[in-house]
Amino acid sequence: MAEAPIVIGFDGSDFAAEALRKGLWLASKLGAPARVVRAWTISNAPRPRTWEPGYVPPVDDFAAAVLEQLKDQTAAIVAEFPGVDVAYEAPHGAAGRELIRASEGARIVVVGTRGLGGFSGLLLGSVSDQVVEHAPCDVLVTRRRSGDQSPPRSLQLDQVIAPEGS
Repeated sequence: MAEAPIVIGFDGSDFAAEALRKGLWLASKLGAPARVVRAWTISNAPRPRTWEPGYVPPVDDFAAAVLEQLKDQTAAIVAEFPGVDVAYEAPHGAAGRELIRASEGARIVVVGTRGLGGFSGLLLGSVSDQVVEHAPCDVLVTRRRSGDQSPPRSLQLDQVIAPEGS
């Protein structure tokens, strides 16, 4: 029986890069394979090479472009862990749903606290929250090594809650 993989969600964000590094580190320590997953929709997929004005390429062309971008964006970090067997997946669909599907049979899922989408100021993004709530295996939600753990906020919490002049 093959070793259960470490599934790592990756969307290209700094948070995802940290999750990738920690997921690959964990895979290297456990001797487990890693599956790097980037779910996508037409609205967030890179433009395929076959794209031309007035021509919408087939879904398979978008899938190939996403997979190519995923490999390019993760290459430097993956190279830091040469002993880890890494597979790449780019399922078409909502990120939370596709990561939950990918978690079936996984040893653990590794995701960042936040991704590219969502609202500024949330401590846990909607995708990571969905995976924590619904994945059938353990989930590791990683934090960045330094700096704010969420995107910049325009208002401090105290300014929103405290009445003026207090």
